[in-house]
Amino acid sequence: MKSDPTKPKRLALIASKGTLDWAYPPLILGSAAAAMGWEVGIFFTFYGLTLLKKDIGAQVSPLGNPAMPMKMPFGPAGFQQIAWPIPTAMMAMPGFNALATGLMKQTFKGKGVASIPELRDLCAESGVRMIGCQMTMDVFGFAQEDFIPGCEFGGAAMFLEYASEADVSLFI
Repeated sequence: MKSDPTKPKRLALIASKGTLDWAYPPLILGSAAAAMGWEVGIFFTFYGLTLLKKDIGAQVSPLGNPAMPMKMPFGPAGFQQIAWPIPTAMMAMPGFNALATGLMKQTFKGKGVASIPELRDLCAESGVRMIGCQMTMDVFGFAQEDFIPGCEFGGAAMFLEYASEADVSLFI
């Protein structure tokens, strides 16, 4: 922990997952902390690295999220409140992830929640350091041109140096 109370608080996040539901936490926390005047660094590694790509293809899988409520983002209020029990076999059917992703995006939009690209842009505009893991880039065969402008690239040592002075560190 830092000893200088005049310095802003520092948040260090590790984003390791690239699904739609796991994309929100680091970007919401990062943008909120930046809005509070904190220094923020997010290290995007493994599947989380895809959140820095120019085109985000993040989806959600109900099959991998057994606690995920399946509610409809349209229709009368009573209809929207039904938690639809979806059989596991149906969740494994082709196209079901796309359907669930579309419903989740529509639900977020209907509730006024920013999209992943909008939150990522907000982080960039707020000065959040978005660091892509160089090792993950090499393993998956990505090039720096695949990613949005303004993000940095480095390894674990680079991020650990940043995180060593963080007031709050989270692995997401």
